[in-house]
Amino acid sequence: MSKKKKYRGSGTHGGGSKKKRRGAGSRGGRGRAGDKHKKIKYWKEGSKKRKGFKRPEAVTTEQKTINIKELEMRLDEFLERGFAEEADGNIKLNLEEAGYDKLLGSGKARSPMVVKCKKFSEKAKEKLEEVGGSAIEIS
Repeated sequence: MSKKKKYRGSGTHGGGSKKKRRGAGSRGGRGRAGDKHKKIKYWKEGSKKRKGFKRPEAVTTEQKTINIKELEMRLDEFLERGFAEEADGNIKLNLEEAGYDKLLGSGKARSPMVVKCKKFSEKAKEKLEEVGGSAIEIS
């Protein structure tokens, strides 16, 4: 037997006294009334509105970067792939061909390198020059 059939004729359908399920008060008001005690309900649903703004793509272009320590670790790989070559006791390395936009200065430069890249951090330039290398910016 369905609930509907079961409660037919009872008048309150299991709600107790007739006064108990009268108006909107039994459900905490209509709509978003009484947000003070209903906030959690709306947090769970999440706001349907879009907030903030979208940054233009020209501003958000990401730079692919590499640190000096990673460069030192992957030097053999760059030599194999042809992004670097050894000449005059120096290693000539083109980071733009390897797909990097900027060289950062974290780590220690051990071997003298002549590095070509679009951008360099100040520390990266200093560290390359300390060991007898150089940084050449490509525009």
